[in-house]
Amino acid sequence: MPGRNAAFTRRAAIAGASASLACLRARAATTSTLLVTHPAALAHDMGPAHVEGSERLRAVLRALDDARFAGLLRAEAPLASQEALLRAHSSEHLSRLATAAPANGYVRIGPDVAMNGATQEAASRAAGGAIAAVDAVMGGHAKNAFVAMRPPGHHATRHTPMGFCFFNNAAIAALHARAAHGASRVAIVDFDVHHGNGVQEIFWSDPSALYASTHQMPFYPGTGAISETGSYDNIVNAPLAKGDGGAQFREALVSRILPRLNDFSPDIVILCAGFDAHLHDPLGGLRLIADDFRDVTLRVLEIAARRCKGRVVSLLEGGYRPEDLARSVAAHVGALMEA
Repeated sequence: MPGRNAAFTRRAAIAGASASLACLRARAATTSTLLVTHPAALAHDMGPAHVEGSERLRAVLRALDDARFAGLLRAEAPLASQEALLRAHSSEHLSRLATAAPANGYVRIGPDVAMNGATQEAASRAAGGAIAAVDAVMGGHAKNAFVAMRPPGHHATRHTPMGFCFFNNAAIAALHARAAHGASRVAIVDFDVHHGNGVQEIFWSDPSALYASTHQMPFYPGTGAISETGSYDNIVNAPLAKGDGGAQFREALVSRILPRLNDFSPDIVILCAGFDAHLHDPLGGLRLIADDFRDVTLRVLEIAARRCKGRVVSLLEGGYRPEDLARSVAAHVGALMEA
């Protein structure tokens, strides 16, 4: 395993998180939105010309360097601790990823998942960034947060990496909010074009968690039917058909997702912010535009303001045409800053 992966320890994770949050406290501004990222996310690579490449994140970061985003608080994503990862994943899952990491080149660990030597650190920091964002928002050091990291997370199950995902960042963030901050009810809202099967699996039998998703169906990964409601009616799926656009998206939100989010009255909302439902995305078949992502953000923020003091942590998931991803993220983060 590469030397940098040896830093994947509880002590390093805690030190990194503490440093990031100490910096935030020095600049504490509860009216500001926090941006969490790290250069390690750019080094993860699943192979030449892979659609989930570093240019996705480079485009996002260029967009967020614009003067209109000068008011963002900024922090680097720390490594996640083993303890935090084990809340969502089995020890076998963690061991498999740690031992599979190659010193050179690539290793395929599933039909749609591959690693290079930088993947372990990037995946750990993607999860750690989600944790740091929860700490900042729950601690009152930022009003809300956007975590611009890769690899994404919502397909990773308790035992299996899949769909470009290694650790389930949203689940890890939600479980950390509960363990570290006493959040008794955590909601995860997912608007990626693909259903977050991993999040659904992890929280299927958890009455204190709500998972609500809009997504294209039938489509990868094959889950997300309306009939999939969880053991405690805590799963809400609102599938859309190929070719659906903003009107159908808003109807799904207004009729199914947002009322349940409001009634659930969470202590924090985690967003699986996928932008591959965009009109031009090469992996999706929906027809959303940047304004649709702004609209869903504002609607969630309105409920969060009433129910959980505005606490929202947004995690980057899909979006595979960099220029459209950048515009969509800019609209999303712009809305977060307006809250």
